[in-house]
Amino acid sequence: MVKQHSITIIQQKSRKDLGLRVLFLVTCYLLLFTSKSFAQVDVFATMDTNKIRIGEQSKIELYVRYNVNQKKLNIQWPVVGDTLRKEVDVVNVSKIDTTVPDKNKPEEIQQHQTITVTSADSGFWAIPPFTFIVNNDTAKPLETDALLLAVYTLPVDTAQASIKDVKAPFDEPFDWHEYLPYIYGSAAALIVLIIIIYFLIKVLKKDPVLVEPPKPKVPAHITALDALEEIRNKKLWQEGKFKEYHTMISDALRAYIEGRYGVAAMELTSDEIFKIMNSQVIDTISKEKLKQILTLADYVKFAKVVPIDVENEMSLQNAFDFVNGTKREEQENNNQEESVATN
Repeated sequence: MVKQHSITIIQQKSRKDLGLRVLFLVTCYLLLFTSKSFAQVDVFATMDTNKIRIGEQSKIELYVRYNVNQKKLNIQWPVVGDTLRKEVDVVNVSKIDTTVPDKNKPEEIQQHQTITVTSADSGFWAIPPFTFIVNNDTAKPLETDALLLAVYTLPVDTAQASIKDVKAPFDEPFDWHEYLPYIYGSAAALIVLIIIIYFLIKVLKKDPVLVEPPKPKVPAHITALDALEEIRNKKLWQEGKFKEYHTMISDALRAYIEGRYGVAAMELTSDEIFKIMNSQVIDTISKEKLKQILTLADYVKFAKVVPIDVENEMSLQNAFDFVNGTKREEQENNNQEESVATN
């Protein structure tokens, strides 16, 4: 009876162990399935060197690998600040590049980022894992392995009395290409200086320009009398050139009036000249002679009147008389100006 009871207990225990084994296998399968589902994205970090001296640099390479065929895959990279920890400074963070590491598996994508670090403190510094968030699932972040950076100081020989450089200065080989900008600049400056000196010498040696003093203005009555004398010598009316003869006399008097009285007589009609001259201090005889000359000239030019010999001679003589009769005031002013200049 006791033996049978023992057998029953052993059978129950075997069944219980079998159930535990089944449960263990199912759990392992579920864990395996779960690990595969999380194995869709793989993240890891490496260092090009984990031993540096103070002030030297090391590069941390971050990698993310995943299958491009996966849908709705959003990977959030860790935000890197100025330091990874108090003793480890970040020098530079590169952009994230995307490549295909295996050409035979184009669906496998790899993203990469380089973080350059340095340290000014000696010691062994653990760099914490880098955390990646996939599809905004903060409950199950992906992390890289922690890294260890060893920073060493320079060995100091206390037996030496003075401090010396770690390495002797390098002897840089001479490269004349480095001096080309200075050569070109010096040559350009020299050329500019030569040009400036040349023009200065040319200007200094240039003969001074002699400025002639302005010629004294010829009095209006002298110019008019010369013009009338030239008309007389041409003997135009004797050749039947009445219009040209009287036009020249009229123009000579008009030019004289402009120079003598400041009246634009060359642009005025005869009647306009008479009105203006009536306001001038001129004797009556001179006014009448001027009227005779200009009136007869208008008849000859516009009415084609042919004057007789006496009228031709009278116009020229009256012109001489008008100029000589009105030049006196101008002669007195010229004499006064010459007297002041002499004193």
